[in-house]
Amino acid sequence: MTAVVSPPAMRSFSLGPKSARVVEALVIPIGALVASALLFSVFLIALGKSPATFFSLIWTGGFGSSFSIQNTLQRSAPLILTGLAFAIPARIGLTLIGAEGALVLGGFTAAAVAIPLVTGGIAPFLTLPIMALSAMLVGATWIGFAGWLRHYRGVNETISSLLLSYIAVAIMNFFVEGLLRDPASANKPSTMPIGDAYRVGSMPGTSVHWGLAAGLLLAVVLWILMTRTTFGFAARMTGGNVRAAKAQGLPVGFLVVACCAIAGACAGLAGFYEVAAVHGQANASLVAGYGFTGILVAFLARQNPLSVVPVAIMFGALAASGGLIQRRMGMPDATVLVLQGIIFVVLLVSETFYGRIPFLQAKTTGDRT
Repeated sequence: MTAVVSPPAMRSFSLGPKSARVVEALVIPIGALVASALLFSVFLIALGKSPATFFSLIWTGGFGSSFSIQNTLQRSAPLILTGLAFAIPARIGLTLIGAEGALVLGGFTAAAVAIPLVTGGIAPFLTLPIMALSAMLVGATWIGFAGWLRHYRGVNETISSLLLSYIAVAIMNFFVEGLLRDPASANKPSTMPIGDAYRVGSMPGTSVHWGLAAGLLLAVVLWILMTRTTFGFAARMTGGNVRAAKAQGLPVGFLVVACCAIAGACAGLAGFYEVAAVHGQANASLVAGYGFTGILVAFLARQNPLSVVPVAIMFGALAASGGLIQRRMGMPDATVLVLQGIIFVVLLVSETFYGRIPFLQAKTTGDRT
């Protein structure tokens, strides 16, 4: 009797659960960027402008020369820090959008603390750390308070952190336009300049200030904290299921406030560098929208501290190319803000696709006859 050999079993290709999550974390954000670019291209065509020219100018303005790259990195520094300020609370399930207020208040605090120290002749190597620590402490307290309100009083953290941002800007304006105003700042109310001796210098061989190095270091440290420590595991467990975390005896209140305080410290440090490295004093220029752009950075990075860095650099390139677009295409440099807005909306829509892409959810099956 002749044996019949059946053909090899046909198996459908699929990914394991972990691999599927990794692929989703790459495919969906990239797809969102592509969709945003297409939608923005339609907007440009409606205005009679060339999408190809626009995107080529973004590349040229962001990465086309040594000057462009350094300009991009300079603008990326605060975005890394504010991106971390959104990403860390998001790991514990909070949506905090108050990094702008913590940045502004942290920068103002750094400038205010510097006034008596500079006037008193305290050495820069002592003054600058005091300024940085003061900015981080105020930022941590400011955002930590929003976390406290969320856990202990049930106040929605998104609303409270946004309102706290408005209060922070109002506090800065109150003092900058009043008690701490430099009489010499007639056209633009500002605090007293800290002076060149007290400015944070650039990294060797570049024109990029040390805020970029601080952001890179913090991104690595916070990635380790959130993925390789018991604190990070407890925070992720709390973010996944608060009731389960409480049932396991985790200190949920401490974790919530601590994550918010870390976020505020990052934003406050960004404010310190804006004062000590960029502006040299506190004024309305601190309200530059870095805190809100950081939300977009963290969203696109999927709240991964390490992924925040390249995404922040990409948005730094967008900001750096605004002037070139204005000169070459006759469009306002705020055009890049329109693109950022489209990206944000498309990203929000793309969140609905996680866990719903069929070929990433299929299980491996086969005929074993």
